[in-house]
Amino acid sequence: MVRVLPLFALAALSFSPVRGIELDVTSVDSIKSAASSLASQLVSYYTANSTGRATGILPSPYNWWEAGALFDTLIQYSHLTGDTQYDSLIETGLLSQVGSNSDFMPVNQSATEGNDDQATWALAAMSAAEAQFTNSNNTNTKWLTLADTVFNILTQRWDTSTCSGGLRWQIYSFNQGFDYKNTASNGHFFQLASRLARFTGNATYETWANVAYNWTKGAGFIDSKWNVYDGASIVNANCSDITKIQFSYTAGSYLSGVAHMYNLTNGNSKWKTELDGLLNRTLSVFWENGTVKAATEIACEKTESCTIDMIPMKGLLGHWLADTLQMAPYTTATISSLYTSSAQAAAAACDDTGCSEYWDGKHTGTGGNSTGDVGTSIDALSFVQGLLWQDAGLDGLPATVNGTAVAPPNTTTTATGAGATATKKSEGMAMRAGMGVLSGVLGSMMWLML
Repeated sequence: MVRVLPLFALAALSFSPVRGIELDVTSVDSIKSAASSLASQLVSYYTANSTGRATGILPSPYNWWEAGALFDTLIQYSHLTGDTQYDSLIETGLLSQVGSNSDFMPVNQSATEGNDDQATWALAAMSAAEAQFTNSNNTNTKWLTLADTVFNILTQRWDTSTCSGGLRWQIYSFNQGFDYKNTASNGHFFQLASRLARFTGNATYETWANVAYNWTKGAGFIDSKWNVYDGASIVNANCSDITKIQFSYTAGSYLSGVAHMYNLTNGNSKWKTELDGLLNRTLSVFWENGTVKAATEIACEKTESCTIDMIPMKGLLGHWLADTLQMAPYTTATISSLYTSSAQAAAAACDDTGCSEYWDGKHTGTGGNSTGDVGTSIDALSFVQGLLWQDAGLDGLPATVNGTAVAPPNTTTTATGAGATATKKSEGMAMRAGMGVLSGVLGSMMWLML
């Protein structure tokens, strides 16, 4: 296959500073080499000290969802670079956490996981389906079926009794955050529905994607300027007292979903408007109106207060910006410069011992509060490997959904039920790579773990 050099890389400076991982953004080989180093680093955090630890999870202090994000990032790595050395590890890890009902509610996590946690793993399964990822260990567990199962569970949790709809953050009433509706849970659900809609052509997924997105905007969680806020409590104020903290991964999750809807609908004007507005605002917020050249987690980086859950967020944004480029290539002119400079800054912030979470040039190697960890490696790898988005070159096969898509309230469905076969929407786009997702925050001063 002829390799296509990313167009936006040609306009960028060729090399990152020598103190970091060498990266020539005009060279596919250099990008793959840098990505290989970062992937190896990321895998080392998963495999280190694994004796006695359950397969598929990370050691303390990492939360369960971050392992799902790790596998999703590595699926994208395999897909974009063609390096399959970690495929068996990824497959085993994902399947180890599906649970007895194949719904990503394993016994060791089911009492504490939230809707956004479960959706993170479902998005990883969706990435595997889209990339036609191997499934050799358990042929009865298909990636698309896993994603569809979680989708249906989330539709059943859609709560119209408060705030006129939306998903709660937590699944169970005994967990803190049950009375909070957040953009992490609802954004990941929207993204999952959008990707299922595009991949299968099933109109029920598309309907639910519209329901989820319209509710988010109606609730004010995405405002008229396309700021994406964290969420709101359902108590007393009924979601009207919005926590106006902005995290990059929630904006990125909605952005990916919107880009898939734009692609699915052949550039429908609604989704074109939403994509342009959301993209421009996201780049403005997390690149600070163009005053910085590298993505910044504005809620915590400047005060060096990012928690273990917050560190991988900008990496997931990078992941979903690459998806946006695949689904809507016209956005290249808007994204290219900031994306490339972020990849360069990320490579410069890494060495053979790990990566720093700070890409502003004021911290080097693993300096500052960051000592190199799963989150910083997800961040750097996502942006570096994302430079290969044009080189992915795969278009998915028609999809078979072994599940029943549930119709939203007050809608009709064209779903054909269990075992239905639907043809994927194809517009000659390269197959999208991967996804992944994370946590939310309850209250402006309280950083709650997933």
